Amino acid sequence: MTKIVSLLCVTVFLLACKKIQPDVPETISPTDCSGELSSTTEVMGYGILEKLPGIWQGPVYSPTPLGSFPEWIVDLRPVSAAQVSSKNELDSLNDIFMSFFVVKQDCEYKIAFRNGGGFAGMVRNSYMIADSVYESAGFSFYRFADVVSGGNRVYTDIHFVGDSLKMFTYTNQYNSLPQPVLHMQWQAERKDVTATEDAVNHFNYPQKAMVKDFSTTFDGLTEAIFYSNAADPYPESQQPYLGESQVSVSISNPSDPDPAKKVLILITTEPLFNGFTFLQENLKYRSRYVLVGAATETGYLFNYMHPGNYFVNVIYDENGDQTFSSGDYMNSTFDVPLQLAPSGSAAIHVTVNFQIP
Repeated sequence: MTKIVSLLCVTVFLLACKKIQPDVPETISPTDCSGELSSTTEVMGYGILEKLPGIWQGPVYSPTPLGSFPEWIVDLRPVSAAQVSSKNELDSLNDIFMSFFVVKQDCEYKIAFRNGGGFAGMVRNSYMIADSVYESAGFSFYRFADVVSGGNRVYTDIHFVGDSLKMFTYTNQYNSLPQPVLHMQWQAERKDVTATEDAVNHFNYPQKAMVKDFSTTFDGLTEAIFYSNAADPYPESQQPYLGESQVSVSISNPSDPDPAKKVLILITTEPLFNGFTFLQENLKYRSRYVLVGAATETGYLFNYMHPGNYFVNVIYDENGDQTFSSGDYMNSTFDVPLQLAPSGSAAIHVTVNFQIP
């Protein structure tokens, strides 16, 4: 009898609770997509924004036609309160623009990873969204997958241990493989954070602010990879705060430059010389660099460049080792200054006229 009374009481309680619940039409989704982003909002992967700023250097392994190289240098700085980016050139046909920023997607706020640029003169930009995060005092892990097709098409794993970073990108090679394989591996050390301090302070970075609303951006697409700037939902031309610097180069010594050789234009955030003394340890302050063809008149336009104060040196690379070596030629006026304002433009001229003893 006691069990029957207890069962009746529970039944009455449940019925009473059911009566006081508001009627919700079945056609209304229980997910609320109208929530505003605030400092207390959960943003998946947000912790990576604090870990990324700085000048990173390390080797790249890649089985792609672009190949591996012993050193890739990336100067990551904030370009807004909720976005950090970098651009790098290998030569006039190959460059990489990386950016991490807060987006809204699937009614949630997450960190997006935009990765791409020019490859052999062709454009390719991909968008990945944080879908797995682990953070502890000594180790952090972030996984970014294609916004549309997920990790079956392309994904990137990023690990942090102190000032060390490891990045692994996997693709299924244009859907030609049943599952993704290693596309690129980069192991880097953070060499400097001073160059990014102005931007960090300027934006009070990082903050939880939406940079892009991706709620419907990729509707109807099979993948979040774009092969033209016109189709790109967040092209380089829309990136904030960045400027451009034209470096023009004249070569007077050697008097007859060999067109088969290369000229290295090197931009650093600190000077490389103290008087006539080369400060090799200051190579850790490299921010942008590019190899261009040797000619009496040459140069390069560095676009989407972080504002700041820089120093420029140019090497006519006689022996092809892409550094300062005896027998190479360079500018006799060392560390030519370059100042770039936010969203501004700058231009300098450098004369190569001095053979390194």
